[in-house]
Amino acid sequence: MNRYVFTSESVTEGHPDKICDQISDAVLDALLEQDPTSRVACETVVNTGLCLITGEVTSNAKVDFIRLVRKVINEIGYNDSRAGGFDSNSCAVLVALDQQSPDIAQGVNEADDYASDPLDLVGAGDQGIMFGYACNETPELMPLPISLAHRLSRRLAKVRHDETLEYLLPDGKTQVSVLYENDQPIAIDTILISTQHTKEVSGLYGEEEIRKKIQEDLWEHVVIPSTSDLIIQPKLEETRFLVNPTGKFVVGGPQGDAGLTGRKIIVDTYGGYARHGGGAFSGKDPTKVDRSAAYAARFVAKCLVAAGLAHRAEVQLSYAIGVAKPVSILVESFSTGKLTNDELTKIVIENFDLRPGAIIKQFNLQKLPSMNNGSFYKKTAAYGHFGRPDLNLPWEDVAKKAIVLKQNLS
Repeated sequence: MNRYVFTSESVTEGHPDKICDQISDAVLDALLEQDPTSRVACETVVNTGLCLITGEVTSNAKVDFIRLVRKVINEIGYNDSRAGGFDSNSCAVLVALDQQSPDIAQGVNEADDYASDPLDLVGAGDQGIMFGYACNETPELMPLPISLAHRLSRRLAKVRHDETLEYLLPDGKTQVSVLYENDQPIAIDTILISTQHTKEVSGLYGEEEIRKKIQEDLWEHVVIPSTSDLIIQPKLEETRFLVNPTGKFVVGGPQGDAGLTGRKIIVDTYGGYARHGGGAFSGKDPTKVDRSAAYAARFVAKCLVAAGLAHRAEVQLSYAIGVAKPVSILVESFSTGKLTNDELTKIVIENFDLRPGAIIKQFNLQKLPSMNNGSFYKKTAAYGHFGRPDLNLPWEDVAKKAIVLKQNLS
C-alpha cells in the first residue's frame, strides 16, 4: 500500500503577484480587442503606492493605460484606506512600454520552415518547453489538491465582495493537502487559509479572539460551501484546519509584499502535480508559445484522458523561435494508459496540429477579448488557467475531439 500526502496552493485576486497578472492581462485584452494582431509582452510591478507596467508592445490600438490600471485595482478591491498603502485612486501609475524587437518579429511574421501553408507563416515567438496535464481525479480532469485550493480562493473572494464577511480584505492564500492511497485521493488531510482582515473583527480586538472568529466564519462560509458537492469532504473533527497561523493578517497586498507578473506559475497550472516548462502566461499575446502552446498541451492531455486512453496524461511540447512546427512532442501516461507512451505520442502527432498558427486559429485566441466584451484573459489571471468551471475556456472543451479519438481507435 502506497500512502502519501500531496499539497497545492492558490492565492486570491488581491495577492500582489495576482494583481500584476490581472493588470498585464487587462492590458493584453484592451490591445487585442482593438487590434487582434497586437504583439504584447507586458510585465507589471506593484509596491506600496506604486504600479509600473513595462515590456514590449506593437499594436495599432489606442489605450489609456493609466485609467485601465486604476480600473483593475479598483475592481479587485483596493479602493479605500481599509486595505492599507495601496489605493486605486491614489497610487502612482508608471508606463514604460517599448516596441517588440524586429529580430523577434521577423521570425513570428514568417516562420523559418514556411512553405505554402498559411498556418506555417506564424513562427513560435520564442524557444521553450511547455507541459499539459490531465487526470481523472475531478470532473474537470484536474488534480484534486489544486482544484480544491482554487475553490476555496474563489469562495474567499466571493464572501469578501458580497460582504458576507465584511471584515475581509483583498489579499489571501489557500492551501490544501490531500491524502492519497495507491495514487487515489481518499481524504482531505489539511486546509490552510491565510486571509487579510481589518484590525477590528465583529467588535473583537484581541488577536486570539479574532483568529477564532475568522476560523469559525471561514469554515461555515468558505470551506463547507466550496466542498459540499464533493465525494471527498473535509470533516471538522478529522481535517486539520489552519487559519492565519501567524496570529493576524492586517498588513497585506502590495503594502506587505511587492508583486510581479509571472511569479505564480504553479498556481496558474497544476499546483505542482505536473511538470512546468517555466514560462508564465499573463501579459503575453497568443504568438508567445509559453501561453498558447501550454493551452494546447492541456487540451491534448485532457482529450487523451476524456477519451479513456489514460487515467493520467502529461504532454510535453518544445519549440524553436521563428519555427512553426514543434521541435518535439512527448506523451507520458505514468503506466495508466491503454496504449504505450510511444503509441499515444503517435496519436497526438497524427490528430493534433500544434503549430502556433493552428493553435491560435483553433481556439480563436486573438479574438477572444473582442468576443467577450473586452475582457477574457484577465479572467484567467486569477484562480488558474485550467479546469475552470466558472469560465468558458476553449482549450477546456474537449468533448468533440475525445469522441473523434475514440472512434478512430475503435
